[in-house]
Amino acid sequence: MKTYHLYGIGAALVDTEIEVSDQDLQDMGVEKGLMTLVDADQQQRLTDQLTGHMVHAKLASGGSACNSIYAASCFGAKSFYSCKVANDDNGNFFLNDLKTAGVDCNSQHHGDDGNTGKCLVLITPDAERSMNTHLGISESLSAAQINAEAIAQSEYLYMEGYLVTSDTGRAAAIQAREIAEKNGVKTAISLSDPGMVEFFKDGLQAMIGTQVSLLFCNEDEAKGWADSDNIDDAITALKLIADTFAITMGAKGALIFDGERLINIAANKVKAIDTNGAGDMFAGAFLFAITHGHSYQTAGELASLAAANVVSNYGPRLNADKHGELLTRILN
Repeated sequence: MKTYHLYGIGAALVDTEIEVSDQDLQDMGVEKGLMTLVDADQQQRLTDQLTGHMVHAKLASGGSACNSIYAASCFGAKSFYSCKVANDDNGNFFLNDLKTAGVDCNSQHHGDDGNTGKCLVLITPDAERSMNTHLGISESLSAAQINAEAIAQSEYLYMEGYLVTSDTGRAAAIQAREIAEKNGVKTAISLSDPGMVEFFKDGLQAMIGTQVSLLFCNEDEAKGWADSDNIDDAITALKLIADTFAITMGAKGALIFDGERLINIAANKVKAIDTNGAGDMFAGAFLFAITHGHSYQTAGELASLAAANVVSNYGPRLNADKHGELLTRILN
């Protein structure tokens, strides 16, 4: 039996969410609905401009893959996370947050100089999130942070597409995938953001290699990969790089390919107030389900329900007791 259900690799960020208007985004020059990399000075200027705005959700360990691994662990998965944090208050906060969720981490005894990454998440009234990310020391995530033994002892390796923006991060993801493949470990990736597909497609393809076991993306990312506005073209294109995949489609639900058939997953109707972390929660819940013997149909239903609950609250997390409640609703 494997030691871990999931091994994740990705950024280590501490998230802060702030409520803004569309006019605020325009005034600050922030592109709506995307993740934008900024330096520390740019992030501080944005923060200064937002003095007096409503801050939502407590600080949380963040980063796309981190959110997914955290969610899967709260559902009951045994997980390991590779990342890079600095020896600072945010780094200590990040590691303690993962420890609380029962996630093992390569950086438990960190001592690197620098600053732990931070993400400023701007939420507009339509629930859309626009992220301004200063990667900090996470930008230098490299193969040095990989635990090859933990990968070999995992059922799945999960990589976040955002790693493609860093030369060392992308190389680390590729090396982790190669270790996984050598040891018969299944591989999974999230395309993460439409901008990653538009500007870093070749790098993502290098991370994917010949074929991953499972791919997560939203509808825009899927169509962007296919360079088409047609979802059927997107499905055809994804089948060339992934054995199975899940396409999230917002209010239209999700489309799952289990390797043989397409499965439509209905959306759960909720009043969305914050979409931050919805895709990450979907991936985390889905990965938990398939590593615990559930079908792709059941995994999709749990993931859809969990994501719906996330968007109906501020922040990328569910209350601890909510995970068991959602699991019971799906399985009973």
